[in-house]
Amino acid sequence: MDPKPLPYSELNGISKKTLEIHHDKLYVGYVKKVDELAGKFKDIIQRILADETDGNATYSDIRNLKAAETFAINGVYLHEWYFDVLGGAGNAAEAPELSKALIEKWGSIENTIKYVSVCAMAARGWSVLCWDAKAGRVKHYNSDAHDQGGVWGCIPLITLDCYEHAYFIDYGSDKKQYIEAFWKNLNWKVAEELYLKAKTLTL
Repeated sequence: MDPKPLPYSELNGISKKTLEIHHDKLYVGYVKKVDELAGKFKDIIQRILADETDGNATYSDIRNLKAAETFAINGVYLHEWYFDVLGGAGNAAEAPELSKALIEKWGSIENTIKYVSVCAMAARGWSVLCWDAKAGRVKHYNSDAHDQGGVWGCIPLITLDCYEHAYFIDYGSDKKQYIEAFWKNLNWKVAEELYLKAKTLTL
């Protein structure tokens, strides 16, 4: 797996230093771990097929690997969705169809931003506005960790990293100011493209 390059070096209110550490070290570190785990899976699959190991739910090598797998791969995917949707000017007019869905659900774009921002303040890990393919509509979910809180069948549209590493260099403990900066840098055009693709999927 190759890490996706960051198409911008600095954002309005999110510094170059924060982005370098966040993307080049943390995110790239998750990509490396996914590759490392792939090698370990090759070995353990051979052992399982040769009847040299089993899958105990209290403790076993395969249990530990499967738990690490979802944490690492979600660490990659969530960060990619987060970085992909930044680099814009925060102009919701660039997302007419998504805006329509959000206005229908929460009354206005301003209400949407307010609601998701409060949810983000309450999240320890991620705040994700998504297309819920089971429900067939836009929904919002919080996640306290990469492998906790996510809902299967959901496609992220606007992904907000709420971990302290995303904002502490620039804002200290002022998470609210970071969230405000996130919206100012949101690339609504990318969110619109994701929405148009995702909403074709209803399960």
